[in-house]
Amino acid sequence: MDKLRAAVIGVGYLGRFHAQKFAALDDVELVGVVDTSAERAGEVAAEVGTRPYSDYRELLGQVDLVSIVVPTQYHFQVARDCFEAGCHVLLEKPVTRTVEEADQLIELARQKGRVFQVGHLERFNPAVLALQGVIKNPQFIESHRLAPFKPRGTDVNVVLDLMIHDIDIILSIVGHPIKTVNSVGVPVLSGEVDIANARLQFENGCVANVTASRVSREGMRKVRIFQPDAYISIDYQERKISIYRKSEGGMMIPGLPNILMEEKSFSQSDALMAEIRSFVDVIKSGSRPVVTGEDGRRALEVALQINTRL
Repeated sequence: MDKLRAAVIGVGYLGRFHAQKFAALDDVELVGVVDTSAERAGEVAAEVGTRPYSDYRELLGQVDLVSIVVPTQYHFQVARDCFEAGCHVLLEKPVTRTVEEADQLIELARQKGRVFQVGHLERFNPAVLALQGVIKNPQFIESHRLAPFKPRGTDVNVVLDLMIHDIDIILSIVGHPIKTVNSVGVPVLSGEVDIANARLQFENGCVANVTASRVSREGMRKVRIFQPDAYISIDYQERKISIYRKSEGGMMIPGLPNILMEEKSFSQSDALMAEIRSFVDVIKSGSRPVVTGEDGRRALEVALQINTRL
């Protein structure tokens, strides 16, 4: 088939990487990149060999798919216009500012028959992919996502900036509705909450304790999962999974009878390329995105519940 025509709308820090990935795909033609800063658009366009634009509406009708990497406050307007023009949309997280906006985009994508994928990048982390078939009825989950302070991303608080990654992962592995939400958080270096903790209790009894900080001295991205037959520890930064299972045989851990340990390590991977490759493949095959608009909506809804209780 002919190459799919793509554009990246918003080529700041993250959008530039989106443009690089699309430009590297053999079955995609990167028609243009868009940024309100003409200088920035020109720099990135020159880097990836395409044309710069300052208004995304100039490209509507000329492209089949778009990656939208603009500040959250503009997500709804830009995505709505792109769907109306018949584009498939990859929209960075958080999906929108409100659940109502997300609902409108989901319905519009359905009406237009377009793919709507949300950029929850951690779903394409090899450590997360390796959990398929391992996670069974989790009872307690603890996650820590800590990062040093960066001015970029402070248009939203730490829940919508960082914690929402873990919210999405937790929702996907528990698979049950949330019963109660409790949370605390404080601003430290910005005008928004910079460190927060949330306790999510699901209707099946599972509890998740989720911590996110963007004012930590050192980074940490870890998740611990306890289920009836195993304890699973995931270290995103070290690209490692440790699984401890009850066992009747095998190599035992000293002092812990009937416990078998298994470790898996992963080489450096390009999760963003995997996400964008998956988006293109879904468009071509007509299959379901790994992270749907509905997934993005659910993560946003929980994040907003956490925000109201901070």
